[in-house]
Amino acid sequence: MSASNKTIGNWLFSVAGVGIMLVICIAIYIVSHVAAIRVDMTEEKLYTLSPGTKAILRKLDTPVQIRFYSSQGKDMPVELKTYAQRVEDLLTEFKKIAGSNLEIKKYDPQPDSDAEEQAMKDGVEGQAMGMGFGDKLYLGLAISMLEANTTLPFMSPQRERLLEYDLARAISAVTNPEKTVIGVMSGLPVFGEMNPNPMAARMGGGRQDPWIFVNELRKDYTVKEVQLTSETIDADIKVLVVVHPKGITEKVQFGIDQFLMRGGKLIAFLDPMSIVDSRNSPQQNPMQAAMQGGSSLDKLIKGWGLEFDSAKVLADKIYETRINRGQRPEAAPAVLTLSAQAVNTNDVATSQIDSLLLPFAGVFSGTLKDGLKETVLLQSSPQSQSIEKFMAEYSGEQVSKDFVASGKAQKLAIRISGTFKTAFPDGQPKDPAAKEGETPQTPAIKESTKETSVVLVGDSDLLFEQFAGQVQDFMGQKMFFPRNGNLNLLQNFVDLMAGDQNLIGIRSRATMTRPFTRVREMQAAAEDRYRTKIKDLEKSLADTQTRLGELQRTKEGGGAQQRFILSPEQQAEIISFQKKQVAAKRELRVERKNLRQDIDSLENRLKWWNILGVPFLVTATGLSLAFLKRKTTAAK
Repeated sequence: MSASNKTIGNWLFSVAGVGIMLVICIAIYIVSHVAAIRVDMTEEKLYTLSPGTKAILRKLDTPVQIRFYSSQGKDMPVELKTYAQRVEDLLTEFKKIAGSNLEIKKYDPQPDSDAEEQAMKDGVEGQAMGMGFGDKLYLGLAISMLEANTTLPFMSPQRERLLEYDLARAISAVTNPEKTVIGVMSGLPVFGEMNPNPMAARMGGGRQDPWIFVNELRKDYTVKEVQLTSETIDADIKVLVVVHPKGITEKVQFGIDQFLMRGGKLIAFLDPMSIVDSRNSPQQNPMQAAMQGGSSLDKLIKGWGLEFDSAKVLADKIYETRINRGQRPEAAPAVLTLSAQAVNTNDVATSQIDSLLLPFAGVFSGTLKDGLKETVLLQSSPQSQSIEKFMAEYSGEQVSKDFVASGKAQKLAIRISGTFKTAFPDGQPKDPAAKEGETPQTPAIKESTKETSVVLVGDSDLLFEQFAGQVQDFMGQKMFFPRNGNLNLLQNFVDLMAGDQNLIGIRSRATMTRPFTRVREMQAAAEDRYRTKIKDLEKSLADTQTRLGELQRTKEGGGAQQRFILSPEQQAEIISFQKKQVAAKRELRVERKNLRQDIDSLENRLKWWNILGVPFLVTATGLSLAFLKRKTTAAK
């Protein structure tokens, strides 16, 4: 074959190859578009249906209808139009799993149309967008099965990470219309009581909205308020949630004890130092209120063989939080930002949670009595220490200065399961003010009738919206956007004890984070070195002052004036200390500089790997294939 014919052949081969690749790409696009095939490249598989969603859909045995209302006009904002397509794609995925048991109808509610009238009947709310007089924008869902109905009035793109959960929960709600009764007992205004703080009332904050967790629980359960003074728990309550039971009496604890004996389940958020409680304490310094505002279920906890020290909070150098104090950021070791390393990933309630914020939490200790089993759900790092509550008043620098790591992980949240024995073997506690024989004791059920469980968490502030996320006004509606897994933690516990456990994994996927735990460990190690040097410096100062005092006493016989004149020995001691002080400060500066360099180097490596790593691998792979092809061609 001549050189010219070979060149033409190679050219035709290349053109044919390009044409074939073009046809293949077009075919792939058409097939994927028609079949709605998607590839999820995220590490957490956020765009792939979770096993929990699939389980809910596969359990459907009666047709469920979803009516999707989405405006299609040209004035539809691009952000909402894109999000509407995302909702539609997800509904298509739902349909593939549920099959004929899920019917999806799509409507475009034009002004004065039948679709708009149907949307209003379903409770889907139109939002004014300035598109014209009387025109409204719709993006919502109505789900129904037989006589059961539920609605997502308007779907915000800002809740996209919760989209799968919102849809799955709505379907679960119509398939399980009978809601379980959940009791909530609290020493805080979680149901929106009047603010007892007169100053807050004068500032326009007299009426408080219910806490977010109450509203979230109401979407899935019948939530009943139980007063902190209630000595009996109603029989229809299946799970009792106790939040910061400050000042709870033994009689009320006896009522909770008997509730457990009857097979009820308990979730208790205790707190050695409640920030929220201090804000609601009238005519009292907030810090003083926080110092006095610990809560516990002491009688019950001791009856189970455990202890909860409401006089101390936990500080942790690995999970410390950076907060703004004045005009500068500062480390707060007693405000814990827990990552996945602090969470029990083998437990269904916590396996998908990787971010929690616990301000001034307490820890549990002790050994359970026979018949009970303990599961640790949240724990600190070994670089932790229990500190007195008054230390929390000081800056993080002061806490770090005196910090001494315990060397072992502390239990921040646990679950107890098994057959409980009463913590009140002598029956209901007597009223201290009553005379003998006036108030006969109620006999106690000695042992639970069946196995039950109790969850204990060493913090209650984590349920407050300021620490759990953010409430925003979106097109006239208040919407909650979580920043961590705080509320998920409670909802998972409740679902595990009373509801659809399939919702646990779906909800938790919405708050996954990737904290820089390696950076925190580097900082903790370096700060540990700082503390050692600072203590050495302070010891040197104390030794020098002691030595100066000894030298001064030796001059007592020299007269009053002579005692105030420094001797050569004293001058030498002072000069020696000053040199040690300068050297120590220089070493601290070097340590801080090395720490910043190590952190910057790590961040730069991660940054350049993200920017250049994948393109480099793709390029290297392409060059390798080209080299092999050229080598193979040359061999022919």
